[in-house]
Order: sequence, then structure tokens, then C-alpha cells
Amino acid sequence: MKVKNICCIGAGYVGGPTMSVIAAKCPDIQVHVVDLNAQRIAAWNDADLDKLPIYEPGLSDIVAEARGRNLTFSTHVDQAIQDADMIFISVNTPTKTYGIGKGMAADLKYIELCARQIAAVATTDKIIVEKSTLPVRTAEALKSILSSTGNGVNFQVLSNPEFLAEGTAVQDLLQPDRVLIGGERTPVGEEAMQALHDVYNNWIPTERILLTNVWSSELSKLTANAFLAQRVSSINSLSALCEATEADVDEVARAIGQDSRIGPKFLKSSVGFGGSCFQKDILNLVYLCQTYGLQEVAEYWHQVIKMNDYQKRRFAQKIISTLYNTVNGKKIVLLGWSFKKDTNDTRESAAIYVADYLLSEMAEIVVYDPKVTAEQVYADLDYLNTRSESKNRSLVTVVNNYDELFHEAHAVAVMTEWDEFKEIDWNGVFENMLKPAFVFDGRAILDMPALEKIGFTGFAIGKG
Repeated sequence: MKVKNICCIGAGYVGGPTMSVIAAKCPDIQVHVVDLNAQRIAAWNDADLDKLPIYEPGLSDIVAEARGRNLTFSTHVDQAIQDADMIFISVNTPTKTYGIGKGMAADLKYIELCARQIAAVATTDKIIVEKSTLPVRTAEALKSILSSTGNGVNFQVLSNPEFLAEGTAVQDLLQPDRVLIGGERTPVGEEAMQALHDVYNNWIPTERILLTNVWSSELSKLTANAFLAQRVSSINSLSALCEATEADVDEVARAIGQDSRIGPKFLKSSVGFGGSCFQKDILNLVYLCQTYGLQEVAEYWHQVIKMNDYQKRRFAQKIISTLYNTVNGKKIVLLGWSFKKDTNDTRESAAIYVADYLLSEMAEIVVYDPKVTAEQVYADLDYLNTRSESKNRSLVTVVNNYDELFHEAHAVAVMTEWDEFKEIDWNGVFENMLKPAFVFDGRAILDMPALEKIGFTGFAIGKG
């Protein structure tokens, strides 16, 4: 079959960019992105492309090309479902905050609601594509719900996990390492997989499109993120040893990265990984292993998360101990709030937790991030429920420029590797700060010897 009309339920970090690229590369396919969040949809439709709800380099150009031609954003979910040949489910699958599996298992409430809405509305056969990150065998539950309507509509469920890195999502979509499609190994399942294959084949070579059974596809997404996060936690664990032994973690990473069996990627030590995927997916993997009685396997992967938490806590403790074991009433500037550069996504950002540790010691925090709003910073801190909303606002100031940012600050901590932080006039910063002036580089992007020549007392992750 040839797909002529695609619907994507969910206009978030995955759905919006993915559908925009599909629309741009497949001008003969109508692509409808739907979401119940009217404010988000309005942002996707804003004439000012700087107001898109997601910041990704290159995304505004892609949206500008396709929007109004074959790409639409709306809240008309039922109509989009009815019109579509293929429906992507790209809704949130947060970690459960209640009941069995609390704190680890994926909450599939929104996935099930999507399935029930599709089942209630659809009057023609549909291909359903899991785009959200899901636990293994979720497709089985989807198929059960969709097939129980008794209205004669046939559904094929495919798994097509995303492998996007925020900050490079558009490039990842345009030139992916691979596209993974999982489906039933039956004639109708193979036909459905081929239909999705043909959509991607408009711009992606066939050799990069991998076809598997649906369970392997679902598990591959969790496994990919677990392996990447494992590498980050591994090098971060060694950063602590480097500091204790006067080794340099960057030199160690470069030395082992030259080994072709290891390679250099994801060996950059930092204050810790964040984002919407790594922690959530590993905890989901841990829960799955526990569910199947694989306790040793669960403990192995859980240690990746424990090491990441340790790294954030250790960085905050280093600030406190260096500032004479008290930060009470001291102004500490945090440069960056997003979990990585070139995105406005703050989910699980290390900055949130470092700030929370410092606030518990009554520090006065000033935050600057080029893409994150004050409302988001306060929402992130309020979500932790460590203190009252009014207390967070009394102790945290969010600014949108460098004016007065460093005035009478005791310390500056780099939390996100934004390129602009390398270009700051550090001589001017030093003049404005209280002395001794401290700099803590949680991303190892600053020239620490040069800063120390200016007069700063400096600390960088993994430097002995």
C-alpha cells in the first residue's frame, strides 16, 4: 500500500520535528500533527518561527518549507484519525509516580487513551506506529485494545522508535544512522512494514532501514539509551578518581577513545546526563528486568542511574566545601539550565538538582540560560517539592542577559555547555565578583589555566 495521509498524535519533542521532516521530504503525503494542548498547537502555527514550542537548530527552516503545503498542526484529533492511512503515536510516557512500579515503570495511560480514541473513531483500516518510547510488548496491548471494537476495522501495529539527540534532532532525522521498523512477521505485517519503509525511503537509503520483529524494535530503543548512558556514567565515575589522583579525565578519555573497540563518543565527563530519555528509559529497563525476575541484570543497569545522581551531588558538595563549607546567603551564578546546549529542554537537567542541593544550604542562586524561561526554571524547582514555591522565588533569580549577573557573586558554575559561555569577558566577570572569586566548570569547556591567571580559583570536573 502507498501512504497518502499521515496523522501524528502528540506535538512534542519527537512528534513535531519528526513529522516536519517527513512532510518536507514527502511533499505528496499530507501530514497532520494533532494535540489537545491548544497553546502548543498555536505555537507551532505562529507566524513568528522563533516562537515554535521547541528550539532545535534548523527546525524553523523545515517547518517554514512544509507548513501550509502538506504539514498542518491542529487540535482536531478525531478528524485527523479518520483521514489517516497511518497514525503515529507520539505522546508522553513518563515514569509512574504512583502504584506498582512507582519511580521506575513507564506510565502508559496516554498510550492507552490514544488507542481507545483511535478504536472509537476509525472506520477504515489503519497502520498504527509506536513512536513513543515504550516497554517491550506494549504493541501487544495496543493490538488487543484496537482489535476489541468489533467494527471490522483492521489495525497493524508497528514499532518505530526514535533515536534523536536533542540539539541535533533535525540532522538526526535528515541523516540517521538507521531507521528501525518492527512489525509482525505475517503477510499483512510485512505489508505494513513495507509501507512505512517506503515513506522513509524517500530520503533514507534502504540499507539504513532495518526491519525486525516488533519486540526487538521496542527493546532496542531502551537498550540504545542504556548503553549511551552507561558510557557517560562510566567516564564520570573515573572523573572522581582522576581528581583524587591528579590525573586528567579528558586525557584518559582521549587515550581510551583511540581504541577502535571503544571509540571516542559519549566519553565527555560532566556534571551528569539529563534529558527526557536516559533516566526514564533505564529505570524502565530496570523495572522490566525485575518483573521478569532478572534481579542481577536490574541491579547492573540501576547503577548507571546511581552514578549519575552521585555526580550531581558530588559537584554541589564540591561548591559547598570550596566556599568554606557554607553557602548560606552567598550568591552563586549558574550558567545554563537546559540539560544540554542547543535545546530549551530542561527535563532531568543536572542544573535542577545542583541548584536544589545549594538551595537546601540557603544559597542565593542566579540563573542565566539563553533559551530557558524564568517560568520553566521555577516550574522545575517547584516540581521537586523540596520547599514552597514562594521560597524558591525568594532564593532564585532568573535573568535574560549578563547585566549585573556577576555583580558581587561568590561563585560561578557552568551547568550547560552553551558555546557563548566560552566567549564571556572573564576579566570583567572577575572584577565584578567578590574575592576570592570561584569558578566551577561542570562541563569542562573553559580554559581553566587562563582563568587562574586572571585570578580565579577554579575547579573542573575530572581535573586533578
